[in-house]
Amino acid sequence: MKYNKDTSEKILTAAITVFEEKGFSGTRMQEIADKANINKALLHYYYKSKDKLFEIILIRAIQLLMPKLAMVFNSEDNFFKKIENFVSVYIDILSEHPHIPAFVSHEINTNPKRLLKFIENSGVNITPFIQTIKQEIEKKTIIDIEPEQLIVNTISLCIFPFIAKPIITNIILKDNKKKYTEFIESRKKEVSRFIINAIKN
Repeated sequence: MKYNKDTSEKILTAAITVFEEKGFSGTRMQEIADKANINKALLHYYYKSKDKLFEIILIRAIQLLMPKLAMVFNSEDNFFKKIENFVSVYIDILSEHPHIPAFVSHEINTNPKRLLKFIENSGVNITPFIQTIKQEIEKKTIIDIEPEQLIVNTISLCIFPFIAKPIITNIILKDNKKKYTEFIESRKKEVSRFIINAIKN
C-alpha cells in the first residue's frame, strides 16, 4: 500500500477532534477511523496505535509552540515588552490549536517523563529568561519574585480560559460563542497588564 500524505493528515485531524471530544482514555481507534471516513485497517496501516497517534500530535504541538516562545525569550525587547509578546504569542497559538492544553494536561497526568523529554528535545531553554528576570529584580525594575513563579503565573493566566472554555462560554458569557472569541482576544492585554502591574516597581 502506498503512503499518502493527505490521508495521514486527514487521520491526524480526525484524531485531534475525537481526542478533544472524548479524552485519550475514552477514544477508540474505530471512532478515529469513522471520523476520517476510512476503514480501521487503513488507520492501523498509517498509525499502529492510539498512543502513537497521540504522541505524534503532542510532538507537533510542542514543535509549534516552543520555538515561537523561545524567540520571545531571546529577543532584544525590554522586559515588559517580552511579557506582552509572550502572552500574545501564547494565546494566539492556543487559539489556533485549542487541543494543546488538553493534550499536555493528559501527558502531565499519565506520562510526565515523556512530556519532559519532548520539551527538552525541542531545544527550548528558558534559562536566559530566568536570568533576565533576576537582572530586572537587581535593577529594581520589578519586585523581588521567584522567576519560576512569575513564569508559571503568566502561563496559567493564559491557558486557563482554554481549559475552562465550557464554563466561560456557557455560564460567564451566557452561551455566546462570538463573545468568547472577543474575550480571548482581549485576554492578551488583560493578562499582560495584570502581570506587569503586579510586578512593576
